[in-house]
Amino acid sequence: MTVPTPALLCQTHPVFRNRGLYSAECGGRDTEEMTDLLYTEKDLVTSLKNYIMVEEMKLKQVKQWAEKMDTLSATATQDPEGFLGHPVNAFKLMKRLNTEWGNLENLVLKDSAEGFISNLTLQRQHFPTDEDQTGAAKALLRLQDTYRLDTNTISTGDLPGVTHKSLMTVEDCFELGKIAYSEVDYYHTELWMEQALKQLEEGEESTVDKVTVLDYLSYAIYQQGDLGRALELTKKLLRIDPDHQRANGNLKYFEFQLIKQRKAQADEAKKAQVEDKDKKRRKRQPSDASKKKAFKEPVPERKMYEMLCRGEGVKMTNRRQSRLFCRYYTNNGNPSYLLSPAKQEDEWDRPYIVRYHDIISHSEIEKIKELALPKLRRATISNPITGVLETAPYRISKSAWLTGYDHPMIDQINQRIEDLTGLEMDTAEELQVANYGVGGQYEPHFDFGRKDEPDAFKELGTGNRVATWLFYMSDVAAGGATVFPDVGAAVWPKKGTAVFWYNLFPSGEGDYSTRHAACPVLVGNKWVSNKWIHERGQEFRRPCGLTEIA
Repeated sequence: MTVPTPALLCQTHPVFRNRGLYSAECGGRDTEEMTDLLYTEKDLVTSLKNYIMVEEMKLKQVKQWAEKMDTLSATATQDPEGFLGHPVNAFKLMKRLNTEWGNLENLVLKDSAEGFISNLTLQRQHFPTDEDQTGAAKALLRLQDTYRLDTNTISTGDLPGVTHKSLMTVEDCFELGKIAYSEVDYYHTELWMEQALKQLEEGEESTVDKVTVLDYLSYAIYQQGDLGRALELTKKLLRIDPDHQRANGNLKYFEFQLIKQRKAQADEAKKAQVEDKDKKRRKRQPSDASKKKAFKEPVPERKMYEMLCRGEGVKMTNRRQSRLFCRYYTNNGNPSYLLSPAKQEDEWDRPYIVRYHDIISHSEIEKIKELALPKLRRATISNPITGVLETAPYRISKSAWLTGYDHPMIDQINQRIEDLTGLEMDTAEELQVANYGVGGQYEPHFDFGRKDEPDAFKELGTGNRVATWLFYMSDVAAGGATVFPDVGAAVWPKKGTAVFWYNLFPSGEGDYSTRHAACPVLVGNKWVSNKWIHERGQEFRRPCGLTEIA
């Protein structure tokens, strides 16, 4: 399977140890925090090397002393009386035992690890927790499922868009499988325990042994109903360790269950044979339904979402594609764009989605990120029942809100959006900046409030969200597309561009085809900023339509 990668790819490899951004449901920090962790680890390595150097110098001194004393003792014990008959030797013996051996004792007992331990203790407050490690593992498993990556591809680091490959050891694979096991996720337990076993059988040295891996693997397979294979793996375990208590117990239990299962399957087969004979006796009647074209079941949203994330299932025919154009755009002669029109490209026809190229500069992007970084917090959603903002496992990112009070440039960007869309910005929400780390995503959702959510934006007093403007502030090496599962559309991130669409028809009715999602970031880092534009103030800028969908 090949994941589409846009041009101008950043070359950031996934880091699977994350902290702080998400709960155990997910995993990941923003890039700046992850960078801080890398420098923390580098500082600890330097501190550790200094400790090793001091210990090696100490050991060298002890070794030199031992060799000196060995030679001296060998000579002295050949003729102790004659050796001690020399007054200098007698004096030096007293001196060595009274002073020099004491100095050696102090040298050996000197704790040169104190500096390293102090630094380690100081930095430990920034270390990831067990919850963070579990979250990072879940993010990796989510990426594996969404992009249909096999365990060997991930273990060898052979991911699309990656230049800095990182191999997974047996211990890494085993730990991932163990986390899945603790989450009662036996499917992924099986996958990763099999990968750990494969690498062990290929000769990789590890502190994890085959018996432990087989113990987890056989039970995970049993839990998924494959008794025959679970039994075979248990026998394999017992050939290595015949006295393994749990495996011996499982062997008897699996054998008993397998006999029951085969008997039940035999009974089912007999029943099916009888029913099949009854069907053959009946006269087949021609059916009008058989003459009709078979009804094609719609693809479930989750499956379509994941297909689009992989670059599959896009529903744009060649004929429809031929009706999409690129143009220089002035928004009916807006003065700001008469001399330097914006570059506008049609991305999709229904719903109508346009992309603006080169619409935000690199310096503006860097400034926005600089302003947002201190404010980044776990992204929230509005509870459709209570209207209260809360975190949710299906929205995995960090976000911050910026206004003109943070920097005059924000007002300039807001004005740019107003000039190009022709919509009032005074009633729009603040500019939201979002960072999706590795595994970051936002599952299918609507930007607008539906009829069953009458209080969705009541506290703002500006009506529903009429339109969405989305800046892409980074390229993404792999993954991270914005997809619309209902219509089969996929829009890929490209730094410096922005996409725009209406969430409501001119009548004020919601356009349900705008249901969209942010695909998980497979490789790299995704920065976006968006502006949600509301109904109030648009009465004369976008007059109400006379029909429900116009």
